[in-house]
Amino acid sequence: MSFIKKLHKKHIVAKPGFNRWLVPPASIAIHLCIGSVYAWSMFNPALVKILGVVTSSGDDWNLGQVVWIFSVAIVSLGLAAAYAGKWLEEVGPRMVGFVAACCWGGGFLIGSLGIYLQEIGVQISLSLPMFSSEPIVLRLGLYLLYLGYGIIGGIGLGLGYVSPVSTLIRWFPDRRGMATGMAIMGFGGGAMIAKVSIDRLLAKFYKAPEYLGNIDTVNLITEGGRRFVDIAGNLTEVVIVTANDIAKMIVPGDTGVYIVGTGSSGAAQTFLFLGIVYFIIMTIAAFSYRVPAEGWKPEGWVPPKDSNKTRLITKNNVHIDQALKTPQFYFLWIVLCFNVSAGIGVIGVAKTMMIEIFQPSLPIIVTAGFAGTYVLMISVFNMVGRIFWASMSDFIGRKTTYFIFFSLGIFLYLSIPFTAKAMSVDPTVTYLIMFYAASMIIFTMYGGGFATIPAYLADIFGTKYVGGIHGRLLTAWSTAGVLGPVAITQLRQQSVDNAISDLVSKITPEKFQEIYGAPLENLSLLVQQKTVTISNLMPHMPVGTINPSTTLYNTTMFAMAGLLAIAFVSNLLIGPVDKKHHMVEDK
Repeated sequence: MSFIKKLHKKHIVAKPGFNRWLVPPASIAIHLCIGSVYAWSMFNPALVKILGVVTSSGDDWNLGQVVWIFSVAIVSLGLAAAYAGKWLEEVGPRMVGFVAACCWGGGFLIGSLGIYLQEIGVQISLSLPMFSSEPIVLRLGLYLLYLGYGIIGGIGLGLGYVSPVSTLIRWFPDRRGMATGMAIMGFGGGAMIAKVSIDRLLAKFYKAPEYLGNIDTVNLITEGGRRFVDIAGNLTEVVIVTANDIAKMIVPGDTGVYIVGTGSSGAAQTFLFLGIVYFIIMTIAAFSYRVPAEGWKPEGWVPPKDSNKTRLITKNNVHIDQALKTPQFYFLWIVLCFNVSAGIGVIGVAKTMMIEIFQPSLPIIVTAGFAGTYVLMISVFNMVGRIFWASMSDFIGRKTTYFIFFSLGIFLYLSIPFTAKAMSVDPTVTYLIMFYAASMIIFTMYGGGFATIPAYLADIFGTKYVGGIHGRLLTAWSTAGVLGPVAITQLRQQSVDNAISDLVSKITPEKFQEIYGAPLENLSLLVQQKTVTISNLMPHMPVGTINPSTTLYNTTMFAMAGLLAIAFVSNLLIGPVDKKHHMVEDK
């Protein structure tokens, strides 16, 4: 009980003379840990190959299932933040930060168990006669990964995210934008550290499956859409690695035939290691928090007077519950939701997207390592954008800052399909540079949007309950966590299906039977079991056939630009809160 009491905010009030610059490092440390969620796409290549390891097998999870884990984590983040914002005002940042450490670290540990159970093939059978005469077989591992990383870990994300924001705004009332930029900067930079860590950990724990030899030296059998080899009278499932698959391997290896279930992707061990490390760092940071005494303000600081630049900065306060009755709250909700939706879907598949768009045309440059570095640079620009744009908003105003985000963002998203199409026709490094530059600018504004929104809220609703209001506004992040990934995965899958149908139409039924050991009528099953893919179709295409992977994300980018256009209008409609919503003591 005494331990719990020490976590409460009344026990962490700073003494006179306390240096406020000691608080930001604790905030940044926690956000560096939870910010690793932005490196989720680094896990994708391993999680879709838990059993096949070198490439996906029939029983492996697909990209849609894996991306949804990221979505669940973001949804849980927003819902937890909505509750934690008010709880934070009651118990203080140390309590909230410590619980965040337990949830985020513990979520990784549970996720590790889920991946391990998938590796060893643990499953449960449910008998539901009212629905089916056959028992329903469920693989327990995926559900544990959703529960651990997605729900419990997501709760840790939400708690860890809100804990420093209102604290730093109170410590730095003279520089609200800079304060929120510092508070949230680490979240954008977390993936930068995680990218390096995840790459090395996966490589360290990786174990290649048993290799049977080149495809020409192995007698393959196709049953149920899968490929098998007869070993000592037993049909053993195998996967086939083509030259087009090497860049997508966790650790590059040889083309040929590998036995399913005989290697390790290294994902389970990586989750276990990271969970322990994150818990330790976040706990130390949480115990470093201090809050200012009631009525404290920086020495010599005088609140700003109204001006054209700061006309939205109020000297009054709006209660948490009353804020929900104002149109400004919902305009800001739309601003945050659509700005996040436009970027978060891309973050969830960043590594996969880079490989699919550019690797077919520039295989020497765009390797798996290059795509991993792309994820790292997303984190760098995301982090830089948070401190740059948030600090800039102190000078140009929050509304003007978002005006720049949306007007420039629409243009940049629309430029990406042009770049991808041009790359498919004329594969040159120039288009790669254009894509890289456009996406990096987008991610500075994506991070800047997160870092500037708490200051925007403080300007409009006052600082007294900004932590709680910010927490509730983060439900927009939850919505974006579903909207963005759903849009990018569904639109991508539709493009994939269309591309495969188009490529198959260029092959005769006899040739298809020869390649895959199954008739063309079984195409849907072969695609479902990952036996037929764009990668392994391309070697059999007529000379001059353009790889459709380059344009798989074009429709998505048009949709993202549309979302930013809606957010642009919403930002224009934001004005001062009506006096009737101000707290009584502030009138």
